[in-house]
Amino acid sequence: MKRKWIIIIISVLVVGAGAFFLLRGRGSNEQKYQTATVTRGDLEATVTSTGSIVAVGTVEVGTQVSGTVEEVFADFNDEVHRGQLLARLDTRVLQASVEDAQANLDRVEAQRIAALDQYNRNKPLYDKKYISAIEFNQYKSALDASVASVTSARVALQRARTNLGYAEVRSPTDGTVIQRTVEPGQTVAASLSAPILFTIANDLANMQIEATVDESDIGQIKEGQKVSFTVQSQADRTFNGTVKQIRLQPETVQNVVNYTVVIDTRNDDGVLLPGMTATVNFQVNSVTDVLVVPNAALRFQPSAEVLEQIKKAAAERGGDTSAARAGRDSSRAGRDTGAASGASKRSGAKATRSRIWTLDSNGTLRMIPVRVGLSDGQKTEISGPGVREGMVVVTSATLPQASSGASRTGTGLPLGGIGGGGGRPR
Repeated sequence: MKRKWIIIIISVLVVGAGAFFLLRGRGSNEQKYQTATVTRGDLEATVTSTGSIVAVGTVEVGTQVSGTVEEVFADFNDEVHRGQLLARLDTRVLQASVEDAQANLDRVEAQRIAALDQYNRNKPLYDKKYISAIEFNQYKSALDASVASVTSARVALQRARTNLGYAEVRSPTDGTVIQRTVEPGQTVAASLSAPILFTIANDLANMQIEATVDESDIGQIKEGQKVSFTVQSQADRTFNGTVKQIRLQPETVQNVVNYTVVIDTRNDDGVLLPGMTATVNFQVNSVTDVLVVPNAALRFQPSAEVLEQIKKAAAERGGDTSAARAGRDSSRAGRDTGAASGASKRSGAKATRSRIWTLDSNGTLRMIPVRVGLSDGQKTEISGPGVREGMVVVTSATLPQASSGASRTGTGLPLGGIGGGGGRPR
């Protein structure tokens, strides 16, 4: 008896499982579509890059003499003026050099006076022929040498006094101290190169961005071009600037050739700080009041099974071959779209052919050929005789599979490389 009940339970389970999969298989032909609407609006094509914000007119202040820093009078963020004392070095050694140079000048000056006295006493004797020319020339040479020694000693004294003046480090310009690399008691050595003690920015209200643009996009950048950019510290704010310079010296990073583009911008409220990373958008082209669709609508491609169903339904209605033409036109449009280069699509230089899919009153897919233009990476400009504002277009489709019980999305295949409506997504 127990064995009989076990066989009955197993049979019920098998029949139930079969019914479940059978019903699920019947629903496998039901395909759900996600749609969007054709809208009218403006588009702007951009080239995106990153760069670093730097202050305009940055001056590095150093010292020309070696010594120990005795006092520091300026700190970070201090406003300084031209000629203002920033730091002072220990002057004892330099003062001793001045005194030594002064003593040497006094000594050679005394020698010059003695040589001049001998010259003056022997000059009349030479004129009266009491001494020979050879003997008189010795006094003349001694006088000339003493005069030269005095000149040299005066130059040495001036040099020592100048070095003593260098012990006081003064600001060469008006500005703001953005870097200080010295502390009281620190020893600086200027034997090979002048050590940098302070960095002063002339005017933090005028800033520059040094952005890096790769060689594939540099042809679209022009001097005077408008630029918008953001920084992480002000994520909800967009700043504006203008391209000032395109530097011709290339830099190769990981086999990619890049060029530096300098951008001028204002910083009246002081929120842009030197060293910040800016995400820059160069405005290369724009269009206004055009029909646009999401890029997913241009990437959508019905599955082969759906196209076959469309052709069968058309044949049953009277041998209409429009469905077959739709499949061929869809493939041709994908190839034409793939032929367009990313650069021309970003700049809107040339429109290319593509297609969108919509649903008729019976819920059947219908293809509409279109021409695509400018893209901003999310939406793309379209035009064509069958396109109108407010039209509902298909962006993706989900088709359940009876065999695995999983669902399949039939659309998201990028057809013809239109990815993002043209060009690389930015």
